[in-house]
Amino acid sequence: MDIFNNIALGLNTALSVSNLFYCFLGVFLGTLVGVIPGIGVLSAISMLFPLTFYLEPTTALIMLAGIWYGTSYGGNTASILLNIPGTPANAVTCLDGYPMARQGRGGVALLMTTVASFVGGSIGIVLLMLFGPVIARYALSFGSAEYFALMVMGLVAASTISEGSAIKALAMVVLGIMFGCVGADIYTGTPRFNFGTLELTDQISLIALAMGIFGVSEVIASVRNVHVGDIDPESVKFKAMKPTKDDVRRSIFPMLRGSSIGSFFGTLPGTGPSVAAFMAYAMEKRVAKDPKRFGKGAIEGIMAPESANNSADQTSFIPTLSLGIPGSPTMALMLGALMIHGIAPGPSLVNDQPALFWGLIMSFWIGNLLLVLLNVPLIGVWVRLLMIPYHLLFPAVLMFICIGTYSVNMSSFEVWLVVFFGFLGYLMRILDWPAAPLLLGFVLGPLMEEHFRRALLLSRGDFMTFIDRPISATVMGITALLLIWGIWSALKERKRSRLMEMLESDQP
Repeated sequence: MDIFNNIALGLNTALSVSNLFYCFLGVFLGTLVGVIPGIGVLSAISMLFPLTFYLEPTTALIMLAGIWYGTSYGGNTASILLNIPGTPANAVTCLDGYPMARQGRGGVALLMTTVASFVGGSIGIVLLMLFGPVIARYALSFGSAEYFALMVMGLVAASTISEGSAIKALAMVVLGIMFGCVGADIYTGTPRFNFGTLELTDQISLIALAMGIFGVSEVIASVRNVHVGDIDPESVKFKAMKPTKDDVRRSIFPMLRGSSIGSFFGTLPGTGPSVAAFMAYAMEKRVAKDPKRFGKGAIEGIMAPESANNSADQTSFIPTLSLGIPGSPTMALMLGALMIHGIAPGPSLVNDQPALFWGLIMSFWIGNLLLVLLNVPLIGVWVRLLMIPYHLLFPAVLMFICIGTYSVNMSSFEVWLVVFFGFLGYLMRILDWPAAPLLLGFVLGPLMEEHFRRALLLSRGDFMTFIDRPISATVMGITALLLIWGIWSALKERKRSRLMEMLESDQP
């Protein structure tokens, strides 16, 4: 009966007039921030953070949380229509969402990702309600050895994300790790690979890298090639948004798998929706009967990552509220909002502040319903972005990218980083080098280094710590199986290709 009493308490809190208003304001601003390329969730929350000083703590958290998960809904719009990730977590959606838009199925992609976002978010909320304390205790049992094992598995899976040569994919992973190592050493503070540049003493901005590799490079590649005539006017009509039965059939299990992966990674501090989205995409490509469809408009390639990053958005509150461990800079701002009001996040928060905890959870339900009501009627408006003449659209896109990048740290140097990564991304397009593994290597590489060194420090240099612990040993075993499976699949595909070539050469 406690769960029902808690739900009633949460609804009573979330349905107050002020909380409803700020919930709507948060999800609306989050959607808008996600739709506009280059303006990230961190920028939006940072700009609105001073407003929370004058609000009740529950109301402040509800608004900030609405912006947080609202950007995932809006971020898929820019990813699908413009091949520019609204947030780093939406970067993988570009791989299949943009090809669908170019095929005249942008409306279908937007509608289905809205459904995937709602399903993923709902599953994440249910897990947060029912298994929050259990998952928090389970996440607490993860040490550095377990985190390192997870990072290795993520990097191995990165080679399956992109189409084409696995060697190129692994090379891009290494390049991403190299970019991630730029900055001060996490333990000694010694600058590394900064070439005497003060601005690189901290680290390369993830926003600058993602916007450059995926955004500016797309503008450079498309500025002479995209014309209004290339876009099917029928794609902006409401009937074009109706998915086929095959779309629905192919979407169900990827949504469920993606939601499960996202819920798991959301509970682990330091991983979050970006890692969850990439892992969900890699999983779908592994289990697919025809993996060659991915990267060419496969609906599974948008449903799995979108459901994963939204479920991770919800479950990321578990370590933040239950353990007081922020999994991302955004979650750190959430903790800051609590501490400003004198509330200490941690295991006692659920008992000491039940109205805040359960009111926040119930506001997630309300916010996700509001996002569906906001996004579905406006899909036609977003799809019409495809009809804007590109010579008018790309200057606005570049402007928003530069403004969004600059506003995070007020640094003009990061704008130049966007330019650098834009040209690098364009060069990679010319040479057919995949971009997604680079981004994953950039995200996971520094985390892997940190936990690898910490695990060795705790074990006094004993490498056996990675296989002595049951959880890390299990993950390492799964990684080994993935490697064997990948090598076997590659050899099988090469043998099949040679057989087909022989058969074709024998034909007169």
